Amino acid sequence: MSRYLRFAIGLFLATGGAMALEVRSAAFAEGGSIPPQYTCDGKNVSPPLSWSGVPAAAKSLALVCDDPDAPAGVWVHWVLYELPPSVSALPEGVPARDDVSGGGRQGKNDFRKIGWGGPCPPSGTHRYVFTLSALDSKLDLPAGATKQDLLAAMRGHVLAEAKLTGKYSRR
Repeated sequence: MSRYLRFAIGLFLATGGAMALEVRSAAFAEGGSIPPQYTCDGKNVSPPLSWSGVPAAAKSLALVCDDPDAPAGVWVHWVLYELPPSVSALPEGVPARDDVSGGGRQGKNDFRKIGWGGPCPPSGTHRYVFTLSALDSKLDLPAGATKQDLLAAMRGHVLAEAKLTGKYSRR
């Protein structure tokens, strides 16, 4: 039996059968390098993401990707919310429009645009943290909300949270 399978079974038993919320990407591993096609040096399309372990009580999901290593402070690359809890993945290249296919809305990133704004660090290696939140309610936010708007609306409604971190440096 693999170490991962033993861990998963132990977690399943420790949580009474409920798996912890987890977010992952087929494009890069936790702590791994984000491929250039998802950055300003490539096609600048959003990476594919998937998740599991959404709590049964969740009414919506929210996703934020930001760069805590940006010179001016945390830089927001993606804001999504009102994703239905039945949705368990986002494909590569989510179109930059207000509404997400299958449900959900996109907010404004720090490039002042709707949708994904890929990694584009001025120098060095930066971390890009994708934070998925399961919420106990739907949010009454219009498309185009900022990360600050989203965090304020989420306050007191987070059931579970998961993070995925990728890295990128420009050549």
